[in-house]
Amino acid sequence: MKKTYTAVIKQDSGWWIGWIEEVTGVNCQGRTRAELLKNLRSALKEALEMNRADALAAAAADFVEEPIAV
Repeated sequence: MKKTYTAVIKQDSGWWIGWIEEVTGVNCQGRTRAELLKNLRSALKEALEMNRADALAAAAADFVEEPIAV
């Protein structure tokens, strides 16, 4: 299932900078808008993978994964 996130972006001093609204700490910059969006996608993917690994490690054993929709 593909999820959608919101990128908040702006141009500042010749650079494009942006953040992912729903995930704290995911922010990037790029020389172009396209480069920024590519960087944000990469950083978001990495952050989600790390968060998932951390959650599974914290649960140790005997856990159940349950989808939650908001």
